[in-house]
Amino acid sequence: MSFTTIKNWFSRISNSANSSAHESYAESSPLLRIALGLFVLYLLIVLILGFYWSREPDTFIWQQAMGNTDVVTAPISPDTVGSVTTSSLIMVADTLLSKSGGYLSNDISPPGILLDNVPNWEFGVLVQVRDMSKAFREVFSRSQSQSTEDRDLVIAEPRFNFDSESWILPSSESVYREAIEKLNNYHSRLVDPSQAAAQFYARTDNLEFWLGSVEKRLGSLSQRLSASVGKSRLNTDLAGEADAAQSTPVAKEIDVKTPWSEIDDVFYESRGTTWALVHFLKAVEHDFSEVLKKKNATVSLRQIIRELEATQATVVSPMILNGSGFSILANHSLVMASYISRAHAAIIDLRELLTQG
Repeated sequence: MSFTTIKNWFSRISNSANSSAHESYAESSPLLRIALGLFVLYLLIVLILGFYWSREPDTFIWQQAMGNTDVVTAPISPDTVGSVTTSSLIMVADTLLSKSGGYLSNDISPPGILLDNVPNWEFGVLVQVRDMSKAFREVFSRSQSQSTEDRDLVIAEPRFNFDSESWILPSSESVYREAIEKLNNYHSRLVDPSQAAAQFYARTDNLEFWLGSVEKRLGSLSQRLSASVGKSRLNTDLAGEADAAQSTPVAKEIDVKTPWSEIDDVFYESRGTTWALVHFLKAVEHDFSEVLKKKNATVSLRQIIRELEATQATVVSPMILNGSGFSILANHSLVMASYISRAHAAIIDLRELLTQG
């Protein structure tokens, strides 16, 4: 076999292979373009939904639900003690589930699983809903320590304490919906004059009990927000009592700093907490008006509300900045901490005022 024959044979094989590859590419090219186009469209939809779902709901006033039975099934009765506070709890819990994108903390697919600011906001709201529902079950609905618990609140309170990230069997949303349904049952009986078993006691000690929970939550958030820049803190855990003791000894001076990856998490948890508290405090101002008036404490409560409303200002920065103290860059955590710290101090003063004779 001559060299020319071998060369011609390899040439035919090469041309045949190139022709087959070209035909195969020509056949698959439309499918590749369609697949690529669908993938780009999917990414665009996820991006748009991500921006839309990241919007925090606006604050509202309980008067907006007057006569609207879509969320609060029984009409709100401002003349019935406890109706406004109960309705506000129902509306806050419902907003948690029905806002833009719904409840995102237990999402397992994009864009929900890619978002972390809103789930942290949701957790802040949820903690306040849990604390308020606990106050309803333990003190607001009971006249004394040996009185019987309300049958609907006994079910609602533990439902709100269900795992916030459960996706299925059951999902968090379904369990929280059950809790809202029980709150609606309680409210329906509360505004019905013939249902004497359902009660709401607007007493000084009951209000002071709930404010104690709020005080602790805000104090913790204030410390976590302030730790965004890191600081050395003296250990004051046992200060004020000579015989006090603790289980494990700790250093007299502790370095406290929130990890950089958690700074925006704490910020948005604080936003959710204060968002819920604005609604609850406005409702409490109405239902406990006589108690507050007697103690001349109405203006103190309104000042707390004003401080917390300031935390809901629009964040114009695309990200939560963490400038150190007096640096050029802002520190959003310290700004939030300043409002929460003032509200925390005002709540301490309000509780002292309520306990005075």
